[in-house]
Amino acid sequence: MENEKKLIILVDDNPANLRIGKNVLAEKYAVATSPSAEKMFSLLENNIPAMILLDVDMPEVNGYEAIKKLKSKPETKEIPVIFLTARTDSDDELAGLSLGAIDYITKPFQPPLLLKRIEVHLLVEEQRKELQYFNENLQKMVEEKTENVIELQNALLKTIAELVECRDDITGGHIERTQRGINIMLEEIEKRGIYEEETKGWDKKLVLQSCQLHDVGKISISDNILKKPGKLNDEEYNEMKKHASFGEQIIEKIETLAKESDFLDYAKIFAASHHEKWDGSGYPRGLKENKIPLLGRIMAIADVYDALTSVRPYKEAFSHDEAVRIITESSGTQFDPILVEIFTNSADRFKK
Repeated sequence: MENEKKLIILVDDNPANLRIGKNVLAEKYAVATSPSAEKMFSLLENNIPAMILLDVDMPEVNGYEAIKKLKSKPETKEIPVIFLTARTDSDDELAGLSLGAIDYITKPFQPPLLLKRIEVHLLVEEQRKELQYFNENLQKMVEEKTENVIELQNALLKTIAELVECRDDITGGHIERTQRGINIMLEEIEKRGIYEEETKGWDKKLVLQSCQLHDVGKISISDNILKKPGKLNDEEYNEMKKHASFGEQIIEKIETLAKESDFLDYAKIFAASHHEKWDGSGYPRGLKENKIPLLGRIMAIADVYDALTSVRPYKEAFSHDEAVRIITESSGTQFDPILVEIFTNSADRFKK
């Protein structure tokens, strides 16, 4: 409860000091008194106070020995301790502080001064606990914030990707299926330790999000071409091929407005290079072999597999086995031979 008084344990072998101290403190704090260190430790078995006021000069176990024991136990080491003593030697004060006491108050103490010192130290202790809690939870807070940002990015990407699919309605589900295919390829690449230099530093989650934008350039393609119920002629096909460059340009425009653009960097690569071919006959730049970004080479396989196994106005869907055969035969011409090998070895996962 907010109004509940904080507990302070007052330890002194002098009954008069215990009575005076309790009278001074009782108005603002709950006070438990103890005539010895041994009795204090008994109290601590069932009560963890906000502070301990500990006399230094006591028989059997003095204050210095008592604080050593307090600081050695996990359950009591964080309890703030103020020494109460008749000693005025600075060496004694230094000895007490070095053992972990937060303050050193000489007796006989002035009640207003004692109350103020306790108030200040309790406030400092409260702030210390808040800072400790913040530090302990900072990483969790950062992770949660990052996750929220990623979820927002993914929602935006998914919305844009679905907008593209709504226009290009002959390829419904294409984006989700290619995303799954890329995930399979990435897992196999990592498992085999292939292309480690190229994949070093990749954020897989962002890669999988950003690949949804690989066809975003189709937004700029005319409906007459995009929705044509049949095979495109040469002129129309050349116009359709521009979607790779259009996609790159669209993402570059978004980049100019975004402070955090890692996922846009991935998206731009996917959009610009997923129609490049290993032998240099692809578009839009006619890149060849390893000059084609690895992300583009991976997407090329996932993209073509889905196109082959999907119905189009100008063709029926190929079977899984036929699609695997076509991609395998295109190794070294259309596709990266190493990635084709990875694809064929994980073809069953694509089929599922």
